[in-house]
Amino acid sequence: MGMPFKKLLYYLTKLRNRIFFPLITLYVLFAAYIALYIEPDTFDTYLTAIYWVLTTLATVGFGDYAPVTQLGQAFTIVLYITGIGLVSVFIGKMLKVVYLFDKLKVGGKMKYTGKNHIILIGWSDKSQLAIKEILKSDKTIDIVIIDELENAPMVEKQLYYVRGDATDEETLYQANLPEAKGVIIFADQITQDNFATRDPLLVDGKTLLIATAITSIEEKLNTPIHVTAEVIFQKHIRLFQRVKVDEFIPTQEMISHAAVRSLFSHGVTNMYSELMSSQYEEAMYEISKQDEWKTYRDAFKDLLNKGATLVADRGDLHINRKLDEPIPEDAQLFVICDKETLTKINPEYKPAK
Repeated sequence: MGMPFKKLLYYLTKLRNRIFFPLITLYVLFAAYIALYIEPDTFDTYLTAIYWVLTTLATVGFGDYAPVTQLGQAFTIVLYITGIGLVSVFIGKMLKVVYLFDKLKVGGKMKYTGKNHIILIGWSDKSQLAIKEILKSDKTIDIVIIDELENAPMVEKQLYYVRGDATDEETLYQANLPEAKGVIIFADQITQDNFATRDPLLVDGKTLLIATAITSIEEKLNTPIHVTAEVIFQKHIRLFQRVKVDEFIPTQEMISHAAVRSLFSHGVTNMYSELMSSQYEEAMYEISKQDEWKTYRDAFKDLLNKGATLVADRGDLHINRKLDEPIPEDAQLFVICDKETLTKINPEYKPAK
């Protein structure tokens, strides 16, 4: 009796999941049909018989239904002998599926299928800080990291990992680039640390290749994707003119410039820090143009009365020189204020909880 039973378990273990799962479903349905046929008075409906079979196989045995005839009791014994083995194999296969799923997710082998997510390309201390900053702003948004690390560098509820070369379009599609809210490309940390002093092009060259791959997908699908890139050397920004990069993370030259200016104008770096970090109450925010604002002066005065300062339209910081000019319909206005004031100006803005 023992050897055939072991052979049965061995055979069931070797069955492929696509065969095994339908098999156990048919087993339950067929066993319920036999139980109903043997004990029609005990199991008045087919659903009741399925319920009894499942509770029996799970060894729960609530006792609300039980066979009363000898044939029914004999069938129950057969059900125990064959069914419990099936259930054991089923549980083992489910655990294996969960393990493989977790392994694929941590190993970056699974395709991300969500929408309106943020893609971070390149893992470094900067990208780790960026994740914290994103989650401070919106705790519900998903973040997809693309890198070539063996396993996911962080484990967070909203964090997903795609392992691969970001210059390869297939990797970008695996991160569902066309449905992304935006992309941030961080300079390759390894390349920067090892080769930047000898060949600066290697650092920004990879960033340029990634931006080119993103542009290629944009052109194929005719889908605009907001791209922010970290460029190490400011003179290389001109090389990005043929690819679509919307914004650039401050370069080493910009940081050096701010450091020098702090010697001549004390407090400059503190001002930069307040504008760039969410840990301070005052920060820079984008707002919508309101119908009653015809000129920049109208907007400037109204916002000032509400506790905000209008500072820019897109990249134009010279608002004070053209206060009497009309505000274009496609204006992208930026103000400095706190979140409470921003909520009054833009009622649709909802601060992260």
